[in-house]
Amino acid sequence: MWRTALILIVTIIVIPFLAFRIDTPLTPAQSAILADLLRVYIVAAALCFITSTLTGNYSQVDKLWSIMPVVYAWMICIASGCEGRLLLMAIVVSIWGIRLTYNFARRGGYSIRFWSGTEDYRWPLLRKRSEFSVKWKWMIFNLLFISFYQMGLILLITLPALKSLGARPLSWIDYLIAAIAVLFVIVETVADQQQWAFQREKYRAVNSGKELPEPYSKGFIDSGLWSVVRHPNYSSEQSVWIVFYFFSVSATGLWLNWSVIGAILLVLLFYGSSNFSESVSMTRYPEYKEYAKNTPRFVPIRFKR
Repeated sequence: MWRTALILIVTIIVIPFLAFRIDTPLTPAQSAILADLLRVYIVAAALCFITSTLTGNYSQVDKLWSIMPVVYAWMICIASGCEGRLLLMAIVVSIWGIRLTYNFARRGGYSIRFWSGTEDYRWPLLRKRSEFSVKWKWMIFNLLFISFYQMGLILLITLPALKSLGARPLSWIDYLIAAIAVLFVIVETVADQQQWAFQREKYRAVNSGKELPEPYSKGFIDSGLWSVVRHPNYSSEQSVWIVFYFFSVSATGLWLNWSVIGAILLVLLFYGSSNFSESVSMTRYPEYKEYAKNTPRFVPIRFKR
């Protein structure tokens, strides 16, 4: 995990640096807005680090994952004087954010005591690994990866809005992009609902003390969208932000520009995250290996081996 984290941390420094050097320079207006966004990012990341360190709950970034992109998108939109495209982009991000915030909330992610709430099961498992047996190593991992890397990625995925500032007028292509992005939000909603219903029924059966019936005896969901790919929610999440990038393509006419870095790094993060999640699932559920063998991970295409 250390190796994966270090690679991701290096990429979030190197790739943006190279991208900004190669692409056209930021305009004065873009630079001023980016400076404001960076200030908010640093404060948010620092608060996540401090709060998680003091409370022992390392899901502080998770609480803000669906909120900060909405904040960034509206900051850019308002600073632009609510340009048509940026207003549309902020609305799309808000739809995504409201839905994801609701899903996180119903799983117990938030509490009146803002620092508490359900912690992602992966963090306690990671803390038990030998490489984190020394406390200061986990603290550095929390500082660099959990807090500052992930919060930085949240900022980067919204930067196509900054790239779109002061560009071409809004067109029908933008409405098409918005519709596709919302479609992926809907798919993600369906996937999360299927997972929610499955887990709720599974734990209801577990708490009843009776033997688990099919399909709950497997321990994991493999029906509905989950029979198409192993992580339909992750697939949709990545797709939303890949599609979001194309707003900047419509705005600038450039198929490749520096704001693509957020989407690229998001895909890398989800790949690494799903690797760890699946290693846990294979340990817990004997049938998961066969499921993984026969079902694609993110894209519903089976490659010949």
